[in-house]
Amino acid sequence: MAKFGYAAMLEQFHPTDLLDWCAAAERAGFSAGFMVSEHIQPWTPQQGQAAFAWAFMGALGQRTSLRFGTAVTCPGFRYHPAVIAHAAATLGAMYPGRFWLGLGAGEAINEHVMGGQWPEIGVRSAMLFEAIVVITRLFAGGVVRHRGDHFTLESLRLYTRPETPVPVYVATAGPINAKKTGRFADGMITVGAADEKIGMLWGKFDEGAREAGKDPAGMPKLLQIHVSWARTDEEAADNAMREWPNGGMPFPKQDIRNPEDFAAMAKLVRPEDFRNRVLISSDLRVHIANIQHYADMGFDEIHLHNVGRNQAEFIEVFGAEVLPELRLG
Repeated sequence: MAKFGYAAMLEQFHPTDLLDWCAAAERAGFSAGFMVSEHIQPWTPQQGQAAFAWAFMGALGQRTSLRFGTAVTCPGFRYHPAVIAHAAATLGAMYPGRFWLGLGAGEAINEHVMGGQWPEIGVRSAMLFEAIVVITRLFAGGVVRHRGDHFTLESLRLYTRPETPVPVYVATAGPINAKKTGRFADGMITVGAADEKIGMLWGKFDEGAREAGKDPAGMPKLLQIHVSWARTDEEAADNAMREWPNGGMPFPKQDIRNPEDFAAMAKLVRPEDFRNRVLISSDLRVHIANIQHYADMGFDEIHLHNVGRNQAEFIEVFGAEVLPELRLG
């Protein structure tokens, strides 16, 4: 049964404003909680922010009572897996049953800043799943030593941990990682895509889970969808073009290294490029149908990101006029 959440995009908005909007979203009925983006730079300079997600989430837990997690953080470049495990276990101990750890293979715009070689996706994928092994072992509470292909951990035990380990969800968009996610993680995160692709990802995820002796029916599937809603179609299109042009770029973006390069490429983006990537409409009925479609597919949580600056209005209107119209499964 789907629940609906709010995507807190720290690369777009000041963290103090987002705390207010997350509290407003909880009051408005976004009961699935919050997907918190984890960036050290925005996609474009226009977006204008990139607060430290881990500090923000400590405050978020105090301001709200819902679940929340990273969507997503990358182990291995800015953070050693042990550092991520330490941060995640602390939030899990502070907010039992509320924090989940979302992980991904990373993007150069966030991870290249430490210098060194930016590896190909196959290497980054191997790093991700090796990191999950380390993090999961640390969550279990024993002394962990690790010497792998990509990471070394001399000796560490996490002393501050929740009674129940923090669940690990992995963002995936391809069949190989989807199967590995089923084997190594507790749930999967994806973004809006063609039904056929989502079906393929789910099949591989379930296959990997069963191979690991797990029941995929009990493993959450989370979705983030991007929308641009405003009072007019023209304003909604303008918001997408100005605030989220990266959403209209129909090519892989993991290797682009700085916001200025994204801004240069954004000059080529046209409103039609957002089709099937960002739903641009002033018509609430269109948004209801779009969200309902994904709910009917069986997602456990659907987190909504409105790309415009009109966050307070979006939360109020969708809370009053969209969420009540959705069938929960």
